[in-house]
Formats: sequence, C-alpha cells, structure tokens
Amino acid sequence: MSQAAGKRLPKRSEVPQQDTWDLSSLFPSDEAWEQAFQQWVARIPEYEQFRGRLGQGADPLAECLEFDLEMDRLGERLGCYAFLRTAEDTANSRYQEMRGRFIHAAAQAAEASSFIRPELMAVPEEQMEQMLQSPRLEPYRLMLQRILLYRPHTLTPGEERLLAMQLQMSETAPQVFRQLNDADLKFPSVRDEKGQEVPLSHANFAVLLRSPERRVRQEAFHKYYGVYRDHQNTLAATLSGAIQRDVYYARARRYPSALEKALFPDNVPVSVYDNLIQAVRQHLPALHKYYEVRRRAMKLDKLHVYDTYVPILAELEKRHTWDEAVDVILQALAPLGAEYQQVLEQGLRGRWCDRYENQGKQSGAFSYGTYDGDPYILMNYKEEVLDHVFTLAHEAGHSMHSWYSSRHQPYQYYNYTIFVAEVASTFNEELLFHHLLQQAKDPKERAYLINREIDDIRGTLIRQTMFAEFEKITHQMAEEGQALTLEAFCRVYHELLEAYFGPDVVLDAELDLECFRIPHFYHAFYVYKYATGMSAAIALSRRVLSGGEAEREAYLNFLKGGCSKDPLDLLRDAGVDMETPEPVNTALDYFAQLVDELEELLGAGG
Repeated sequence: MSQAAGKRLPKRSEVPQQDTWDLSSLFPSDEAWEQAFQQWVARIPEYEQFRGRLGQGADPLAECLEFDLEMDRLGERLGCYAFLRTAEDTANSRYQEMRGRFIHAAAQAAEASSFIRPELMAVPEEQMEQMLQSPRLEPYRLMLQRILLYRPHTLTPGEERLLAMQLQMSETAPQVFRQLNDADLKFPSVRDEKGQEVPLSHANFAVLLRSPERRVRQEAFHKYYGVYRDHQNTLAATLSGAIQRDVYYARARRYPSALEKALFPDNVPVSVYDNLIQAVRQHLPALHKYYEVRRRAMKLDKLHVYDTYVPILAELEKRHTWDEAVDVILQALAPLGAEYQQVLEQGLRGRWCDRYENQGKQSGAFSYGTYDGDPYILMNYKEEVLDHVFTLAHEAGHSMHSWYSSRHQPYQYYNYTIFVAEVASTFNEELLFHHLLQQAKDPKERAYLINREIDDIRGTLIRQTMFAEFEKITHQMAEEGQALTLEAFCRVYHELLEAYFGPDVVLDAELDLECFRIPHFYHAFYVYKYATGMSAAIALSRRVLSGGEAEREAYLNFLKGGCSKDPLDLLRDAGVDMETPEPVNTALDYFAQLVDELEELLGAGG
C-alpha cells in the first residue's frame, strides 16, 4: 500500500509488514544480533596469537588470514544489520546506540589487526614468493599480492607511526568544510511560485532550480551563492588545505602525483583519466547545441545556468504502483535472462525492499548487499514520480550485482570496487529508458524521456568530467608550488565553465564559487568514476541489446566477478575496454544523437 503524498507520514510501527524489508537473512531478531555481537567482541583479543608469526611460514599466515576473514565476514553482517535498523527510523535511540556500539567495537578490531599489513611488508620478497607457492595460501594469493603491491609506498615503522598519528589532523580541512557547509551557513528564504516564503537550504536548492517559474530559479540561485560569497575566503583556504593534504601524502608515500596515488588501488593508469577528459572536450559542441535547443524550447532570450535544470517538458502524468513499477522494470531487464528476472522479482515483490516513507526514515535511496544476507534496498517510493521507477531500477542493479558476486566468489573476492559499482546500476537505468522509449505513445512522451536521458548523461558523464578536470588542474598547481588562492580557484573554475557551457550560456559571476560547495573536492579524484561508470554502462547496454546470448553471458560474468580481477580487466572481459577512448566516445556520440532527435521532436531547430 502506497503512502500517498499529503497524508500524515506513518510511524514506523504503523507501516504494513509487507512494505518493509525482512532482515532475518542477517539476524532473526535484535536479540540474535546482540548474542552474535557479544561473541564477536569476545574474539577480538584472539588476533594477538598471530602477532609476530606471519613470516614463519604459509601455515601460520593462512591461519591468520582465515581468522581475519571470519571476523570481517561476521562484522559485515553485524554492521549491516545495525545500519539498516537506524535507517528505518533515525530517531530510534535504541538502534542509534546499537550502531554506535558496533562502530566502537569495529575500531577495536581494526586496531587489534593493524599488525597484519606491516608484518606482511616486513617479510623479505624472496621468502614471500616461496610462501605464496604453497597450496595453503592459494585461496589468498591474489589478496596478498594486492597488499604487497604497496611495498614501494610503505615507509619504515617509525615513519608509518608518524603518518598514522597525523590521521585525525589530516581530516581538518574536510571537517571544517562539513561544519561550515552543513551547520554554520545560514540561508535566507525564497518566494515560491505561489509567492509564499520558503526557507532556502541545500536540500531544496535543487528543487527550486527545477521550478517552472524563472523568477524562483533566479532568486534561489543568487541568494544561495550570496551566502557562499560571504564565506569565500574561508572556503578557499579550506579547499587549499584539502588539496595540500593530498599532495603531501602522495609525496610522503613516494607516488609521482596525488592523482596517481588515487588511481593506484584500482590499478587504473592515468591515461584512462586523461582519455575521459579529452573525449568529453572533443564532444562539447553537442552539449552546446543542447543548450541552444533548450533556450529555444523555453523561449528565452538568454539561457542562464540556473535555467538548465528544469525539465523542458512538464512531468509525465503517469502513476506506477509498486507492483506496476516492478512489472515495467522486469520487462525492461528481459535481455538479461530468466534467472536475473526471477531472482529480482522475488526480491522486489518479496521483502528485499523497505518501500515507502515513514516518520524518521532516512531520506533518498540505497542498496546494501552483504555476503551472507539479502541485498537490501531502501526506497522512499512515490507512485506519481517517474524518477522513482528509475531509482528502483538503479538500486536493483546494485543489489543484483551483490547477489551474483556473493554466489560466485569466495568472501575475500566478492566485494566489487567503487570503480565498477555504478556500471551495474546505470546499466539497468539504460535498459529501462530503452524499454520506455519503445513504449512511448506520442512525440511528447518520447521527447520527455529523451530530455531526461540527455540531462542524466550531462549530469553524470559531462559535469563530473568537468569536476575531474578541476581536481587535476588544482592538484597540479599545488605540486608545482603555485598558490591556491581564492582568485586562482575562481579563475580555473571560470575557464572550465566557459569551455563546458559554451559561448551562449550566461555565466553569472556567483557561479565561480560553485567549486567551493562540491563535497567531493575535499576528498578528490572520486568523481571521474561516475563518468567512466556511465560510459561503460551505455556501451555495455547497447552491446547486450544488440547482441545475443554471448553478450548477455559476458555481462552476467562481469556481475559474478566481484573483485576477482582488477576493474579494468572485469570490464574488458564484459566487452568494454576503458583504456581506450572508445567507450566514452560511444556514449558521447549517443548523447549527440539524442540531442538531434530532441531538437526534431521539439521543433526547436528553426
């Protein structure tokens, strides 16, 4: 039963059971969790029996790894259960305390096991090579090899101790940003479409930019960035501190650059990062054309950036009950075969999902899969919002990725990396878009869907690449000893805005300050993964839709792969080589085709 908009949100205790997730695949009850938690905590001191023994041979090393993985596996279940309980009702103090106790114990376990990596690094290379040949270590060989890759970047025990002591201090810049951004910035109110005063906030800024009334968008934009202007020097110093931290740790650990340090864990060459930026730069004329199509369709003399988020066409008046949403998603995912559909249907119609809003429930949506439990999905589903059908398909992609990887890999190789995580979710959205486009009944519906897809690619692939380019430029400036001042940041960001928005979009002066409000910039070199993930998803979805059983099996094998290979190798086996510009070019050529079709559908060409 849907919780319709406009009604009082139910308390958690009032939500029908069939609309909630069933966490019994993790633990049958809170009492069972408590018992397992106490047993887990009691075993933490057992790490001590392995200290000083890891270089003594394959057997003691294997015993230590087996114990560590056993502890990690149970810890994953405990942590997931506690987190999901808090997400149901963030005001529930019992579950907040449960999660807090787990986090405290997990820190104790991490401290107790902290000797493992340094001891492995201390084993002479020749001796370690001999140990790795032992059948006893065969299940852990890849895991150990990945740890040992960090040898060149591991310092002496004394130096490592000093770096560890700096950890809390090194988080000062991001912490200052979070406190300023989330707690201290005070925004004025904005008059909405009805002339009523609405408090401006981070949460509703995006909503106000989607207002069909231009005055609302304009007022929200200027008032929002006016607050950032009041704190621009503090924000510039904070972002500079975060970048200097990245550069310091890269140099301390003997990486050629901060970028190469960030790419090292996934074994991704810098060429992948550079190819992404180069390919997007080459395809910017299609983006500029889209902005002109948008300006004409909106009948504006000049297009400002605050005009680029509102849908060109009004929201489709289509309702999908939960079961109708599941129906359309399953139809869209038919190219993935019967097993994928059947498992997903059981999960979505069963109790993988916590479906609707209730008082205190965490906002948004997420998927949380574990090795030993169902891959759960949190939604705040609304029947009248088409985007929520796409969100459900997206989270279902994550959940099925977890389902396949946990059933085809041992625990140590099941947990896929962030680099590939967004591929599976975005792939599902692409199949859903393709299906809905085939079902579109009139040109207006088709234009609405295409506009949505264009804006999705623009926001995920192109905008995130602009962010990635900003991170690369500013870190290079720091590495070359250039001062990262307010003026320097604004100059670099303005030049990027000019390139990406083109000559015909008005760039209000406040927009230069956008670089200070992007949380990812304070933990850099992550956003490029959104862009590469979408590029891979578009390429793979087109491959599966136009292919046959071999293409489908290659994709399903990617889902089954977990982290048993490096991310680029997993994607290459699936049929997309991210070390070449081809996947990004394919996605951007597709973007250009969509812009051409939208122009034709809207009659905005003349």
